Parts: sequence; C-alpha cells; structure tokens
Amino acid sequence: MISTGSSTTLPIPDSCVDYVFVDPPFGENIYYADLAYLIESWHGNHTAPGEEAIQSRHKASPKDLDRYAELMRQCFAEFFRVLKPGRWMTVEFSNHSNDVWLRIQDALATAGFVVADTRVFDKDQLSYRQVTADNAVKHDLVISAYKPQQTTEKSLEIAAGGEEAAWVFVREHLSRVPVTDGYRGRALVVRERQADRVYERMVAYHVARNTVVPMTAAEFYAGLEQRFPVRDDMYFLAEQVEDYERFRITFKELAAQTLLIRDESSAVQWLRQLLKDRPRSFADIQPAFMQELQSDIASWEELPELREMLEDNFVNDGAGRWMVPDPRKSEHLEQLRTRALLREFESYVEGKGSLEKFRTEAVRAGFKRAWADRAFDTIVGVGRRLPSDAFVEDSALLHYFRNAERLAG
Repeated sequence: MISTGSSTTLPIPDSCVDYVFVDPPFGENIYYADLAYLIESWHGNHTAPGEEAIQSRHKASPKDLDRYAELMRQCFAEFFRVLKPGRWMTVEFSNHSNDVWLRIQDALATAGFVVADTRVFDKDQLSYRQVTADNAVKHDLVISAYKPQQTTEKSLEIAAGGEEAAWVFVREHLSRVPVTDGYRGRALVVRERQADRVYERMVAYHVARNTVVPMTAAEFYAGLEQRFPVRDDMYFLAEQVEDYERFRITFKELAAQTLLIRDESSAVQWLRQLLKDRPRSFADIQPAFMQELQSDIASWEELPELREMLEDNFVNDGAGRWMVPDPRKSEHLEQLRTRALLREFESYVEGKGSLEKFRTEAVRAGFKRAWADRAFDTIVGVGRRLPSDAFVEDSALLHYFRNAERLAG
C-alpha cells in the first residue's frame, strides 16, 4: 500500500508492520512545504504547514524547538504502535545542532523505542544541500532502534521497580546488539555491550515507562558481572560467546575505543580500566591521569581531586596501592559515596541562577533519588539551570529531565 498523509495518524492497525525506515525533517534544515509549493499547486494538494514537523522561527505562526520535538514524538509513537514487537526502525539523522539531536533521542525513548546502535553513514554521493551549504553536515547518522518484545514489557509490568525487570531488559537488549563489529582486518569494540552503555539504556527504558530505576550503578555492574559472560570488557548472552570467540581469534588485537576523561564518571571508568590488571600506588597513577586530563573537559564540570576519587571509588590494599574493589565491598562504598553526592546535590537545589560549576555525578545521584521520590519539580528546577551541553554528555540526565518536565506539567 502506498499512501500519503500525516505520520501522526497512520491508517494502519496496531503491530502489523515489519520494518520502519524514516528520514524525517531535522529542525530547521529545510522548509519542505515551501519548497514543494509550486508542484503541490500544480496537483492542487498542499501540505498543511501548521502540522509540518519542522522548526520555523520566521513564519507567521512560528514553531519552536519544543513544538518540533512534540510533533516528532507523536510520529515516533505512531511508528511504535504499528511496528510489530521485536522489530526494528532505522532513523537517518543529519543536523549539526546538539539540541535537535537531544530532542530526537528523547522523542525515541519517550515513544517506547530502545536505541541499539548509532553510527556514521558516510555516503559516497552527497546531497545537493551538503555540497552547496557551508554549514551543512557532510555525514549522516544512522540510528537503529527496536520495539521490545511483549514478554519484556509484561515482565516490567509484573516486576516494576524490582531488580528482575532490569535483567529481563538486559537479556533482550544483548540479544539485539551486534555480537561482532569490524572491517578491513580490524576487530572493533561493540560500544553497546560495555557496562556503562548497557546501564544507560536500562535507565532510559525504566524512566521512559515512568518506573523506578531498581538499582544503583554499582549494584548493576556487580550483577552484570555475575549474570553475563564478559569478553574484552563486553557483555554477552551465554549462547553468543562462541560466535564472538570464533570471530575474535581471526584478529591479532582489538581496536579499543578511546576512553576520554570528560567528567567524573569517565574519570572513574578510566581509573577502573587502569587498575583492573594490578594494584597501583598514587605515584604510579597520577602522571598517567594528569596526561589524560589534558583532554577536553566540559567548562561546567567540577572534577574532584584524584585522591578523592580514589578514596570514594576504590580500595587501598594497606600497602599504599589502589585497586578495583571486590563486588562485596562495592555496595558499601557506593552507599558512602551516594550520601556525599546527595549532600552536594542539595546545595544545587537550594541555589539560584545558572549552574556554572557542578559535579555531574552529584546531579545524576540527585535526579535518581528525586525520581524515586516522585519529586519531579526538583529535577525540573535543577535541570533548567544546567547548560544544554550537559545533556549531550549524559543522555540518562536528559531522560530524567524531559520525563520529569512532562510529569510535572
């Protein structure tokens, strides 16, 4: 069936479509209705510009970014409705604006989709606009997202707020993420299989469904280690391990993803990566850490001192060397650290004006606690004082903030 009409109201029954590909308007890149006016006049059938999913600041009835995002959310929600459970949608994205990118991610999650992969699509043949416009993005992004199986959604309803709901989601997510990645003789890390990214997807899944996130990051990482096989710092289902190992032996080495220290969370990850093989003294750690610290740190990020991060997140072996804590000790460390982070977050709640310096980890801990307490106004109040780029670096914060805005009215 070939038809025309609005994607916000498709004349299609529920759960009957096998696959969705969409290359939608992105922000104010192109005013499609204006460009099509001549040919549409020839056919006597015009686009309704009021419902066109674009930003239009210079129109008689302007549409701002919020209105554009809401129209995109309605479209994605309709795609979610008609797509069969367990099937996929591909979204092609081309825009240089961080705000538009954030709204697309939020619209996807709010509609119910789970993103499983985002990668660059390097087209050999550029579009007319990519060739002629100086500020046009030269490469598109391709987002792969899926509609969870009905069994996963049912399990969430039954175990809402419980740990088992998280592991049901993880099992389905790992079943959908590529097992291997590589080209031209290089094996690549599958980013979606690393612990922090799996945790981020789990948080987004629960928040989008207005459900309490059932565990802390430390509890999640410990559970991930216990329940799923790990190879090259990536997590797999038991039945996927053989395929990965067969692929892995054909490559001499794995091209690791560069881990940049951009904030407190990535600094802790970097330290875990450094210390996972053997304990190291502060004197051994500091030079390497300072070298990495030359990377681009966000201007708002108030990074704790190295020794403070070691004391909060790692264990001293009694001989002055730091090591990754035993999972049995992680929970205690996490409790102490969370209390300190929440005290820091309270100072943000009580303050006024834009937050120029803050700890992202404190905001993350505060948002999680406020979400569990249904204190949506607290999340909105602090979130509106954060720079928009902070949400680019941490999509979990974005999901908390946008959903809290909706629930707080």
